[in-house]
Amino acid sequence: MLNWDAPLCLIILLILNLLITPVIAGELDQRLESFPFWENKPSVATPQGELVYPEWMEGIWEVTSTLTQQVAPLAPEIVTPGFTDNERYLNQPIRFLVKFKPDYLPNLNQGIVPTTIPQELPIIPDRAFNGLNIAQAYLGKDTVTKVKVNPQNPNEQITFLPNQSQLITKVTGRQTENLSNNRFIATEIAQQIFRSQSLIYLNEVETTTAYQLIEPGNITGDQVTAIYLSSQDPDYFKAFNRPVALYRYVLQLRKVRSSSGKYLR
Repeated sequence: MLNWDAPLCLIILLILNLLITPVIAGELDQRLESFPFWENKPSVATPQGELVYPEWMEGIWEVTSTLTQQVAPLAPEIVTPGFTDNERYLNQPIRFLVKFKPDYLPNLNQGIVPTTIPQELPIIPDRAFNGLNIAQAYLGKDTVTKVKVNPQNPNEQITFLPNQSQLITKVTGRQTENLSNNRFIATEIAQQIFRSQSLIYLNEVETTTAYQLIEPGNITGDQVTAIYLSSQDPDYFKAFNRPVALYRYVLQLRKVRSSSGKYLR
């Protein structure tokens, strides 16, 4: 029988334990696991430039998005406008196209022209293309006429609606996690202002999405959209940083062509 020195034995067991212990999940991964028990907003940083995606997300994708859960954590005291109407989307697959393309990262301090040209361009979203397709898929092509992105700041965009109404969106916080070579999580918090001739409505929206590469050209996603009241809302201090509406979606992304437009065979 081997007569191991006790401290040495503990060190070896500790090393073995570290070798076989799975990678600890990040905050965003744990956040999705704890749904719908969200008591606050995620930790985010002020966005600098654009959200960068993994290389395996390059291309134009057909997305099938299905709302599977809808929760109003503070009901019946606080229920957001439209929450009941959104029930019609439950378990109804909605399809649209999105694009992630290699492009220069805008420099928010010096305009959109980079001071140096990188050898490999990062993969970033085409926000005007994506925003228009998603909005039209849910609201109709006659309802959403255009999505315009600020050329000096990709984190600001305007969705144009009928009767001179507008939805102004500004990304104010962002965080990402790369848990493995085939799993990527991103969260963004945006301020939204809906403006019409007779109404102005403000809120904050968090979108947290985990993308999983199954095989080239095939990605699944777990997405949660959380609605928070703005500080101007009379119920703000009742909710504070707790979400007042939660929507969970299952995503299926199938690549249809490269971002340059070349169709896949």
